[in-house]
Formats: sequence, C-alpha cells, structure tokens
Amino acid sequence: MEIWINPACSKCRSALTLLDAEGAGYTVRRYLDDVPGQDEIRAVLERLGLEPWDITRTQEAAAKELGLKDWPREEGVRDRWIAALAEHPKLIQRPIITADDGSAVVGRTEEAVRQALSRSRS
Repeated sequence: MEIWINPACSKCRSALTLLDAEGAGYTVRRYLDDVPGQDEIRAVLERLGLEPWDITRTQEAAAKELGLKDWPREEGVRDRWIAALAEHPKLIQRPIITADDGSAVVGRTEEAVRQALSRSRS
C-alpha cells in the first residue's frame, strides 16, 4: 500500500496515525517532492474510478491562476486537467491511498482509510 501525502495536511497526518494504529504496512510518498507524472496520475485515476477534476483542489492559488473552475469537465479536455495536476501537484487531493488489490481511495475520512486497509488485507 502506498499513501500520497503532504506532511502539512491534517487529513494526511490523521490517515497515517490510523494506518500506524492498525499496524498497516505502507510506503509514504511525499507527492510534492516526488511529483507523479501524467501516466502515474492516469493510473491512479483509473484505480480510483474518478476523473481528474474529481481530485483537483480548486481552491488552491494555482487553480485560481489557471482558471480551473471554468475548464470544461469532459473527456475532450481530460488530458489538459491531468497535465495541470502533474505540473502543479499541490492541486491533487490528498491523501490518496493505493491498496494492494489494485484499487485506491482518497483517504480524507476514517471510513475511506479503513476501506483501503480492508482491501489491502483481503
């Protein structure tokens, strides 16, 4: 299991605390330092079953500068969204946990983190 985190994020710290309390084995990826490329983002989106706009933090300064709120949310501009996430990783919602069964969750709630845990233990 891998968890993409920003150490300054309280949701990320909460997820790590829960994973540690459950004795889970995981790898931490500080995605602002080890920035995922476009192909990695596509793979995680597939595992999440989401579109890039679903995991975009639209309140970030970079999102406002890019005018993301006005970008269409449709297949034809999907690559444009993915490129923006790769270029501005702070826009990626966090934490993202990839489970051992090939799925992934955005672990912003205890329930979502537990879901990833159960998928990694099955």
